[in-house]
Amino acid sequence: MQLIRKVTQNLTLAIPVAMLLGLVFGLLLPTEGLRLLIVPLTFLMVYPMMVGLKLGQLVQRGDGRLQLTAQVLNFAVIPFVAFALGRFFFPDQPYAALGLLLAALLPTSGMTISWTGMASGNLPAAIKMTVLGLILGSLASPFYLLWLMGAEVPIDLAAVFLQIAVIVALPLAAGQLTRVWLIRRHGEPAFQKDWAPKFPPFSTLGVLGIAFVAIALQAERLAASPGDLLVVLVPLVLLYGVNFALSTLVGRAFFARGDAIALVYGTVMRNLSIALALAMNLFGAAGAQAALLIALAYVVQVQSAAWYVKLTDRVFGARI
Repeated sequence: MQLIRKVTQNLTLAIPVAMLLGLVFGLLLPTEGLRLLIVPLTFLMVYPMMVGLKLGQLVQRGDGRLQLTAQVLNFAVIPFVAFALGRFFFPDQPYAALGLLLAALLPTSGMTISWTGMASGNLPAAIKMTVLGLILGSLASPFYLLWLMGAEVPIDLAAVFLQIAVIVALPLAAGQLTRVWLIRRHGEPAFQKDWAPKFPPFSTLGVLGIAFVAIALQAERLAASPGDLLVVLVPLVLLYGVNFALSTLVGRAFFARGDAIALVYGTVMRNLSIALALAMNLFGAAGAQAALLIALAYVVQVQSAAWYVKLTDRVFGARI
């Protein structure tokens, strides 16, 4: 358990290492059987995050303007920025453009809460954004995919909803049942102190496993064209740069320090675990190109979030 926690705390190193191992594996060994690992790894990614979610946060009042602003950025702005970047950088690679769009469609993750806390932001608001983003993103993503990419990539709306049910709804239900059972058995204080912190680190194993599989399946193509990694990184850096800049400007202009920090991490952090699972499960071999881009987005997201924490006092002023 201690080893898993250390890996979780060092994702900036762990994800590139997992990708490098996947590359070596894909070049030396057959990869067909790796696809069988996608569904269990997906569940391992998503379920631990669901145990800690407090759905009751949705009914709490007092931050309606902040929550509305976050969701406007998440669904009315950022997906279209990603779509435009995909069109510009990947005019002849629809699955790469699809990966960029998927990386932008599913806002917030458990890291939204973690980074907000590290930057001394409004933690209850961040938790509420996480729950809202998960629910709204799950409902809206199939329609965004159909409207924006349906002309170039075959999008089966029913299949997308089915996959979301499998990789979001089932782990959510299982996580909430686990939460209820543990609270009844041990009490709320013991659950929050002793049990809730034990689950999220296991999600890291799923993330690393999926990143490993995504790269392994693309290993031969990457070895033949290593410059593809740089081509993919440029639009990702631009996407996160625009996202950070926009949310920071809106936060500084309209909200107090703690709310502004929650807004930044509630709009910049994306649920790349679910995006990666959708790419791998929905689009078969062609989806590996989208999965590669999403796997690299982990590196950009974690690195940029870590640097933003260090710069928070410069951007919003020191905490009083």
